[in-house]
Amino acid sequence: MLKNYIKIAWRNIWKKKGYSALNIFGLALGITCASLILLWVEDEMSFDTIVTDQELVYSVPTNQVYEGQKRTFFQATPGPLAAALKTEIPEITKAARLRNRDFLFTVNSSSISSSGSYADPDIFDLFNLKFIEGNATDAFKMKESIVITKQVAQILFENPTNILGKVIRVNQQDNFKITGVVENLPVNTTYSFNWLVPFENFTYDKPWTQEYGSNFTETFVKLSPDADFKSVNEKVKHILPAKTGDEDTQAILHEAKNWHLRSDFKDGEVVGGRVEYVRLFSFIALIILVIACINFMNLATARSEKRANEVGVRKTLGSNKQQLIFQFITEALMIAIFAVLLSILILIFIIPAFNALIDKQIALDLTIPSHLLSLLAITLTCGIFAGLYPAFYLSSFKPIDVLKGNRIQSKEAGFIRKGLVITQFVISIVFIISTLLVYQQVQHVKNRDLGLNKDNLIEIPVNGDLIKNRKAIAESFKNTGMITGLGLSNSNILSAGNNGSGLRWQGGSNTEDVLVSYRYINDEYFKTTGIELIEGRGFSPVVVNDSSHVIITESFAQLMGTGSALGKTIDRYGDMYTVIGVTNDYLYGNMYGTSDPVMFYNYPPEAQYMYLKTNPKYATTEVLRSIESTLKEYNPGYPFEYRFVDDAFDARFKSEQLIGNLSRIFALLAILISCLGLLGLSAYTAEQRRKEIGVRKVLGSSVAGIVRLLSKEFLVLVVVAILIAVPLAWYIMYTWLQGFAYRISIHAWVFVIAGIAAIGIAMVTVSFQAIKAAIQNPVKSLRTE
Repeated sequence: MLKNYIKIAWRNIWKKKGYSALNIFGLALGITCASLILLWVEDEMSFDTIVTDQELVYSVPTNQVYEGQKRTFFQATPGPLAAALKTEIPEITKAARLRNRDFLFTVNSSSISSSGSYADPDIFDLFNLKFIEGNATDAFKMKESIVITKQVAQILFENPTNILGKVIRVNQQDNFKITGVVENLPVNTTYSFNWLVPFENFTYDKPWTQEYGSNFTETFVKLSPDADFKSVNEKVKHILPAKTGDEDTQAILHEAKNWHLRSDFKDGEVVGGRVEYVRLFSFIALIILVIACINFMNLATARSEKRANEVGVRKTLGSNKQQLIFQFITEALMIAIFAVLLSILILIFIIPAFNALIDKQIALDLTIPSHLLSLLAITLTCGIFAGLYPAFYLSSFKPIDVLKGNRIQSKEAGFIRKGLVITQFVISIVFIISTLLVYQQVQHVKNRDLGLNKDNLIEIPVNGDLIKNRKAIAESFKNTGMITGLGLSNSNILSAGNNGSGLRWQGGSNTEDVLVSYRYINDEYFKTTGIELIEGRGFSPVVVNDSSHVIITESFAQLMGTGSALGKTIDRYGDMYTVIGVTNDYLYGNMYGTSDPVMFYNYPPEAQYMYLKTNPKYATTEVLRSIESTLKEYNPGYPFEYRFVDDAFDARFKSEQLIGNLSRIFALLAILISCLGLLGLSAYTAEQRRKEIGVRKVLGSSVAGIVRLLSKEFLVLVVVAILIAVPLAWYIMYTWLQGFAYRISIHAWVFVIAGIAAIGIAMVTVSFQAIKAAIQNPVKSLRTE
């Protein structure tokens, strides 16, 4: 029986090749789009699976109150906290600290620069690291131990096996002995590292790391299986106040399964994160599939007259309604199967480009059961959803009416068909408006006044002898004419960096509650980065390591009361500093908000980054070769590593740019799928009215007049869609923009452009068929009359 249904369905699909091709291609585009989104969602949901006990492992951020506002910091716990948590809270079985660092590794003639962490021994269990060589028990028995990943071992050693006990030269000054080799961490890991060394290598000879007031590390804990999270979290919150007497600073627990997807905090509580994008695009995948299914329903019901005779004959020969419904759904399922197969071919070709766009490595691996089940679910959903209404509609025809030659007309079907067309274009127009506004928002923030000049600015990590030889390096750069400034800083220019509170200054009240960022720089830093001195003077190039003078930003100066801030003093934990200059405020940290006040010190030895301002007269490749040559001369043994600050700035908008890019893709797909449906409907409308068109042409109607006649109905539908889409898009985008402190206003011209674009696209699609029908010889249309 089923075999007969399939044969009949195949015959009907083949007989209506053009109609079937539109359906298959439209569904294939929808399935392709949905599949791309589902693969992206799968990747997002698979983060941190290396942590097998995700419900028991937690990071420990801190909530700190500044100026009445609770703020959450992820890399700001004091050094002694991990041990205190493990010792004083019985439910915590493991605790470890991590502090990231870049090391230069040298083995014989092989050298690499690699990112890793200082860590405590419990990290091996917390992150479920798999040892290829060595074991977790013995890995950190010595201070000079190092555990490396398989990838690092393969780079450093010709034969990366049996390397326990071998020595790695670190930063050209220390020797570490390999005590373990672990499997590479997956790419989708929030806290990633290529090597680990005992944490005491960082804390050694640094007494301040043992103080509860020094927040410099990340802390992780593991709870016992029977622990109650709420109870333990309350105990964790009370640890720091008990140690410091400061009720405004509390540690909290953040579950491993939320590290990637739910890491946005407000007032000390999780409010969301990338999970919002996962939900958004999952919904979009469903919407795109709905648009594709609408095409099928529209075209199927539009061809009702063509199928009426078939239904009448089959009912006369004994077929009942249930059998006809099953037959039509079988056809829809077969079309869905062909669409899925076509979408698989499309995916094979476009996934590499999609990966480049979203900076991931997703793959359609059909050996994974979940991928096959997803495709099966999509096939069944599309086939049944798209075929159900046409099946019930077509199977309801009365054979006596059909066989008498009565025309099958249904106001209900026409109304539904128009409603579906409107729905398609509402979605498409919302996508167009959203794409425009997302692009505007990203550009608005990227083009705001940063207070610094990121153009032609290169950032180089400080290592080896760069600080010691900085004067000779600067002189060498100056002689080439390619470098116009060399600045040094302890913090990345775009990041929050070192900060603290508890300061006191003249002209201020409740000053201890203000969070201030600290920058240790050289005298050329402002000139190099384009931060302007608006009052006073800069640091002297002669007096280095100035211990009594500071420069502050304008927002800091305003906190010091009325009048000039020059000459006023700042008390930082008993050390007094005099303000000698004020700079403009500049943007760092949160690119969408306002940045904290900054206090600059003239102390280059603390620098972690070197900034070079390049002369735009010279080609970039030529400048980079010159810089590399100079640095190899004065800092041999270290690879030349750099990045352009404007590239780093652009990377800060990765999530927003991803939304923009995906919105553009889905907008184009939604429009294309909608146009396919419109093309089919307009073609069928023209076919239905071919005799009317013939009569009109004989009576003198022009081609333009006939095109207007056939296009008018569809134009009305698009206008209705615009009227619905505009307020809907406004509400969606207004709500989205409220998440940004620095945001655009929504202007009417965006909706005008989207409306014109929708009308233009629809008219081009419809006019193609209308013109084709209008220029046909009327004799062909009327010859049967």
